[in-house]
Amino acid sequence: MKILVLNGSPKKKSDTFRMTDAFLRGLNREQKHDVQIVDVIEKSIAPCRGCFGCWQKTDGHCVIEDDQNAILDRYRNSDLVIWSFPLYCYGMPSHLKAVLDRTIPLVKMTMRQEADGTVRHEALADFSRLHTVVICGCGFPDWEGNFDGLRMQCRQCFGNLDIVCVPETPMLNVPEAAVVADPLLACFEKAGEEYAREMKLFPETVTRLETPMIPKETYISIVNGN
Repeated sequence: MKILVLNGSPKKKSDTFRMTDAFLRGLNREQKHDVQIVDVIEKSIAPCRGCFGCWQKTDGHCVIEDDQNAILDRYRNSDLVIWSFPLYCYGMPSHLKAVLDRTIPLVKMTMRQEADGTVRHEALADFSRLHTVVICGCGFPDWEGNFDGLRMQCRQCFGNLDIVCVPETPMLNVPEAAVVADPLLACFEKAGEEYAREMKLFPETVTRLETPMIPKETYISIVNGN
């Protein structure tokens, strides 16, 4: 299986990528896959100009000559794309959002209506085999609404989607929190094994991964230095 990992964290010691790395270990346990990890912050990816030059060329490439076209090539030929990033202002970090904005060359200007009434652009290629996993962490406790906007965006943008949104992820890089952080990482490894077998995550698995490591009140007290 060809796997593209788009690492959207701007930091070397990423809380979110620790979860993604554990997930990849599980994915590769029974069989080694072709995994390419792109650290997006290190790439030159300009914002989309909205020129729609890609819809005139229809070759799957953007008219801007930067690192995005290599990502588009890999994206188009992948079996699984993993978007891994911390939550920024209730969405993707801007440098990763630029990657998403500039996937427009992978669709055509022409539109079609789905059975549910949704109108979408026609795909430039057959992406029915492409699966997507979104792994997002945030520094909030499990407050209602933190991930709602992101979930909606991902459901609109991606097919064959599994999304895991994890609160309290700064604890993953705190040595004193290993007693609760390490079990979560072990769960991500098991989730990777499950995904390799099933090409999906069961709802109970997602619930387990998204369950806060410690109670909300305790987490807030620690963050506030109380």
